[in-house]
Amino acid sequence: MTAYAHPEVLVDTEWVAQHLNDPQVRLVESDEDALLYETGHIPGAVKVDWFTTLQHPVRRDFLTKEEFEALCSSLGIANDTTVVFYGDKSNWFAVYAFWLFEYYGHQDRRVMNGGRAKWVSEGRMLTATPLAYPPTTYHATGPAKGIRAFRDDVMHHLESRQPLVDVRSTKEYTGELLHMPGYPQEGAQRGGHIPGAVSIPWSQAVQEDGTFKSPAALRDLYQAHGITPDKDTIAYCRIGERSSHTWFVLKYLLGYPRVRNYDGSWTEWGNLVGAPIEKGEGA
Repeated sequence: MTAYAHPEVLVDTEWVAQHLNDPQVRLVESDEDALLYETGHIPGAVKVDWFTTLQHPVRRDFLTKEEFEALCSSLGIANDTTVVFYGDKSNWFAVYAFWLFEYYGHQDRRVMNGGRAKWVSEGRMLTATPLAYPPTTYHATGPAKGIRAFRDDVMHHLESRQPLVDVRSTKEYTGELLHMPGYPQEGAQRGGHIPGAVSIPWSQAVQEDGTFKSPAALRDLYQAHGITPDKDTIAYCRIGERSSHTWFVLKYLLGYPRVRNYDGSWTEWGNLVGAPIEKGEGA
């Protein structure tokens, strides 16, 4: 992992195993499957549910700065805590949580390479024991607006022909599917993709065991589609979780200096009045 642009943000399962009793480290499990944590989690890990914990209860947005401070305090996370994220689906929502923690200024953030599946495949310990940590006094900063894109930013990108990366499946990109099977609530009235966006499904960045591909393989993957480090790039999916995975790959593993995640993604764009949409293979 030392060959990545920022190897300090990745830890392996052995590193986590050696730091299970480290009071300076807080493990955070964030899954697509909201009930998975309760069936068993890494000892010492706390749960951060992407929908009920990280999202605003009413408006389409995530929690406020004050709510983020309260969340960290309740989880026993201090400003100097090393927070290590992991989860299912090759770390979809773990990296989404990582992205949000960066948005509100937490400094020491890391991701367990391979996620929950790799930990389990190695026969490592899980526990269902409930956890509670003494609350802290947490002070957030930001928000770091440079890592988040809104619909007007995307429209400007489209009009100025700057790079957009659609990280959904091929059938979502072409418009054959309005949403992923099993996720009808996250669909849109129109299928397709943003004109000019290139299709690079997030899954192409990981190996079979869920760990990230090598730097050389990742560079070849994105640069073959014209996604190069000299450009200002925006990634999107349907709600921002898969695109945060690609944002992490581009920014931290490849060192691209200007990458943003459009978390409104297709559930916003595909329902937006007057927004241009393209179907088929596209760019």
